[in-house]
Amino acid sequence: MFVRNLEDVEKTGRYVEWGNGTSHRLLTASDGMGFTVCHTVVRASTESRLQYRAHLEACYCIAGEGEVEDMKGNVYSLRPGSIYVLNDHDEHFLRASPTQDLVLVSVFNPPLAGHERHSLDTGNGSSY
Repeated sequence: MFVRNLEDVEKTGRYVEWGNGTSHRLLTASDGMGFTVCHTVVRASTESRLQYRAHLEACYCIAGEGEVEDMKGNVYSLRPGSIYVLNDHDEHFLRASPTQDLVLVSVFNPPLAGHERHSLDTGNGSSY
């Protein structure tokens, strides 16, 4: 058993500025659990075009508000208690509300190494 908190992660390479927010990689591949758990903050008023080609992801909203949009134009509101699941390596837009950060607990399978970062400056979105 082990215990890890956000402050511990901030002192390591597991604390990542991913482009439009931050990610505390609380559990990564090196922990040997077979999945990753992250505390993810999406900054207010940001939009990110994302895709995880090598990972499946589920995100549970614990604070703030925002939305996720699939590539067919379906928009889903996110607020505390909502979960969205990218079960087919879905490309998507993730947006935080104009007035508050969106805070998520993100779970990845297979697990992240822990150092991955998005490159949001391309018109095609970011993937890893």
